[in-house]
Amino acid sequence: MRLNEITYTNAQPVDGYGPGFFRIGGQVHKGAVLTGPTGTSIWAGFSEADPLLALSEHVDVLFIGTGKDLTHIPTDLRARLEEVGLGVEIMNSPAACRTYNVLLSEGRRVALALIPV
Repeated sequence: MRLNEITYTNAQPVDGYGPGFFRIGGQVHKGAVLTGPTGTSIWAGFSEADPLLALSEHVDVLFIGTGKDLTHIPTDLRARLEEVGLGVEIMNSPAACRTYNVLLSEGRRVALALIPV
């Protein structure tokens, strides 16, 4: 088996997560978090749409992790994200982390908004 080292050029991968936290690029972040090519920051959750909308210039797809279980996001939030041209994929947070890391390693233009597990 051939192993290749993955280099991330435009964002940090999710290294791990647990109850109430995410480890992204070696840094621990407590609570909800937003990460992508513009950096990693604390996110207030579904009520804070502006940081998500600002990603439309930098990414094609935004993965939203809804915590331990898959839940719907507010309909108006999804509509606003799609209006600015963002592809939106909703999944539970563990699946969102894994999918984000895979696409990030492929050099895709992706971002990730997470609610803790």
